[in-house]
Amino acid sequence: MILYPAIDLKDGQCVRLKLGDMDQSTVFNDDPAAQATDFAAAGCEWIHLVDLNGAFEGQPVNAAAVEAILKSVSIPVQLGGGIRSMETIAHWLQSGVRRVILGTVAVKNPTLVREACREWPGRIAVGIDAKGGKVAIEGWAEISELTAVELAAQFEDAGAAAIIHTDVDRDGVLAGPNIEATAALARSTSVPVIASGGVSSLEDLLALRATGGIAGAISGRALYDGRIDLRAALATLREGAPC
Repeated sequence: MILYPAIDLKDGQCVRLKLGDMDQSTVFNDDPAAQATDFAAAGCEWIHLVDLNGAFEGQPVNAAAVEAILKSVSIPVQLGGGIRSMETIAHWLQSGVRRVILGTVAVKNPTLVREACREWPGRIAVGIDAKGGKVAIEGWAEISELTAVELAAQFEDAGAAAIIHTDVDRDGVLAGPNIEATAALARSTSVPVIASGGVSSLEDLLALRATGGIAGAISGRALYDGRIDLRAALATLREGAPC
């Protein structure tokens, strides 16, 4: 199981939100590129980036920070937040982002997601953010009528590289991941599922891996405040058999 360290970008800084609330942000590093370099040096295989301002505004906002990160590391980067057109997808993939994450547009324009998967095989992930069991969109400001499983089913045969499942109610509060819901989603689809939201300890990571069906996990705040020792966690996850 791959551990993805998270860099959430707000106003050019590396932050973490509480429950997706832009007014409840904590700045952990004012140099996102330096933070990415630290993650790469620790042995991470990927970095997970989110343009938080972009998610709310519907277009990229923290492009300068993303570009600085891409220049600073050689490991693959996945990026979400405000990516809602083929032009924006093409821009980031051509700029060095390995995989783009499509969330709001997966609900509002699923045809675009399918087209993107065909155009860029293996480089499109679907972001499914759930709040109270329903898919949240527009930077989590709106709640749709779809469940995570229902949305995932729409892209079962689209060729998506991964589904990133975030439990909004647990994001940034260190309450532990929603293992049951994430495992249920993973069982419902053949697309690899990455868990996000609430991962706060090595025990959480091992519990996710123990399900046998979750391909990766994203962690942010717990890495920044030291609840998870990144190097030790990476070593422990590599010791066990892959999922």
